[in-house]
Amino acid sequence: MTFHFTELFQLDYWRQLFSTNITTLSFFINILDILVVWYLIYKLIQLLRGTKAIQLFKGVAMFVVVRVLAEVIGLHTLSWLMDQVITYGVIAAIVIFQPEIRRGLEHLGRATFFSASKKEIDEGEGMIKAFDKAIQYMSKRKIGALITIERNTGLEEYIETGIRLDAEITGELLINIFIPNTPLHDGAVIVRNGKIVVSSAYLPLSESSLIPKEYGTRHRAAMGIAEVSDALTIVVSEETGGVTFTLNNQMYRELTREDYLEMMREALVPEDKSKEKKSLIQTLREEWQKLNRGGKE
Repeated sequence: MTFHFTELFQLDYWRQLFSTNITTLSFFINILDILVVWYLIYKLIQLLRGTKAIQLFKGVAMFVVVRVLAEVIGLHTLSWLMDQVITYGVIAAIVIFQPEIRRGLEHLGRATFFSASKKEIDEGEGMIKAFDKAIQYMSKRKIGALITIERNTGLEEYIETGIRLDAEITGELLINIFIPNTPLHDGAVIVRNGKIVVSSAYLPLSESSLIPKEYGTRHRAAMGIAEVSDALTIVVSEETGGVTFTLNNQMYRELTREDYLEMMREALVPEDKSKEKKSLIQTLREEWQKLNRGGKE
């Protein structure tokens, strides 16, 4: 029996190759199929958590349950109606929740298994110290400020509206930018790759009715950029000196120093996955030692 190289590109060849162990192979394929589906569902819930789309997800799940029950019981009209709702509801969801879907796809596309370097972690901590110094100074003196930090979604269209600086981030520079009645204080500072790229940039204003009436343009701009990107935005109120953050379509108001430092570390400092792995290995080793000691006793 002769072998031809072209057979490698034929589906029948591969089917015949695995036909001898088809039962075992099918079993493992089914297990893999189930694991992949559960993993995708888990990641989807993670991506949607904390956004408006999670409510839509719950609604779709409810329609699916009603659809299955209607089919089992034999309610054909209700089953047909649920089919129509689910089919056209998906199209409507894509249009309504386009920002959330875009952020989710960008997140998946940037997924990495590499550990953050010590340099990246140190740069993130240094940036946080500069922000903290500026926030503390401006909050005590009720100096209004609006700082947007680009993360994964690009902010080029908003950067183009500002005055170019390309400066290192320092607390003193941020404070000077937002001193009232200076040329650069009006508008937003945008930070990218550890540098102040521009000041006096214009951000989109949110139309959300959930923003309290007493909040002004800065807070609406901060919420507006959070609705279309994954940027972290810092607002210092010139009325109260209160500190507000917006992130992933959420507004976090009247934050304490401990609160906003923790949020900035979670959002801006890369995770050191090597430490996480070491900790997990150490934990497993300790548990194994406990089991061994228990057996000896």
